[in-house]
Amino acid sequence: MLDNWPVTEPAAPSAPCGIRPEPVAVPGPAVSGALRRAAPALLAYAAVRVLGVAVLALWGTVTGKDAHHLLSGRWDAVWYSRIAEDGYGFTLTLAGGKVHSDLAFFPLLPWLERALSAVLPLSAADAGLLVSAVASLAAAAGIFAVGERLHGRRAGVALVVLWAVLPVGVVQSMAYSESLFTALAAWSLYAVLTGRWPAAGVCAALAGLTRPVGAAVVAAVWVTAAVALLRRDRRPERPGIRRMLLGVALAPLGWLAYVVWVGVRTGGPAGYLDVQGGWGNGFDGGVAFGSFIAGRFTGAAWPAGMGLLVGVVLVVWLYMSGARRGQPLPLLVYSGTVLLLALTAKGYFGSKPRLMLPAFPLLLPLATALARLRTARAAAMAGALALAAACYGAFWLNGSGPP
Repeated sequence: MLDNWPVTEPAAPSAPCGIRPEPVAVPGPAVSGALRRAAPALLAYAAVRVLGVAVLALWGTVTGKDAHHLLSGRWDAVWYSRIAEDGYGFTLTLAGGKVHSDLAFFPLLPWLERALSAVLPLSAADAGLLVSAVASLAAAAGIFAVGERLHGRRAGVALVVLWAVLPVGVVQSMAYSESLFTALAAWSLYAVLTGRWPAAGVCAALAGLTRPVGAAVVAAVWVTAAVALLRRDRRPERPGIRRMLLGVALAPLGWLAYVVWVGVRTGGPAGYLDVQGGWGNGFDGGVAFGSFIAGRFTGAAWPAGMGLLVGVVLVVWLYMSGARRGQPLPLLVYSGTVLLLALTAKGYFGSKPRLMLPAFPLLLPLATALARLRTARAAAMAGALALAAACYGAFWLNGSGPP
């Protein structure tokens, strides 16, 4: 029971930026012990996701829509599976002149879909669902590891549950790249917190092959390393410096390789930005998003505008709350960059909640508060949130617009 778990607060950091290298441990016992500690979080996460899919399936019996198709055969999932089956090169020209190119989608998920469909009797779309399911559990484990390290086991479980019950949490069960990206980002951040710089760099490089926001993971590794180096004494330990520099060098390779490849393929150094421009995406400092919110207040849609404004204020407040509580630098850099990229980009505004889904460190202040509640009250609150998120996810996916 949660009430019997020790609530351990982290010791004061003994190294810059909240990084405390862990002692070398025997791999077998360390892994089994980590799995035992994470088991409650993983079970709770799986229960939330099963509930979400079950409600979606029941909702489909009323609307006549197939849950499997909603999760694997619409919107971005179709683009990923097409890349897995046919490679890059597909474009779609719309009536308004926009050109949608599949080069906007980073390659790691379709690579995995292609590999799995080659060795298993699965279509690329079903392989995407399998990748998402496994990756979401890996993401939950990484999120738990970060939360447990900072605030103890109960907070780690609470952090995972809160991430699972987000209103857009149904995306974690779709053949989308959010779960895969969040898993790589979480484990990269955990590696930075524990001083495992080469592992942090590898995870950051893979995250950079998954989504454009992989730049946020690279920023977390680079900024933390820079600050750590500046704060070291004048005779730093050479092996530690070499491992740190290796992680720093590895971190941007995935993101940079794909962006450069797109530039070569399109014939210009700004090729990836041009591809995104064809989708109507780009960065304008949040002007378009602010205008969109303001426009909701001019008519009957003012409740939607108020909801959007409250949502933006909430995520900014959560970020500032984490900063005031001394959240470690890599988490602040990562979540801050994710928020900055999401809120200052133009494009389809209905996707902004999904774009902020990987910013799980924002939930740490709420997780610590939830962890202080008695088990029965915390479980009841989590259950209510899970049911609400499942219903919202089913309503969302049965709508006309992409998440």
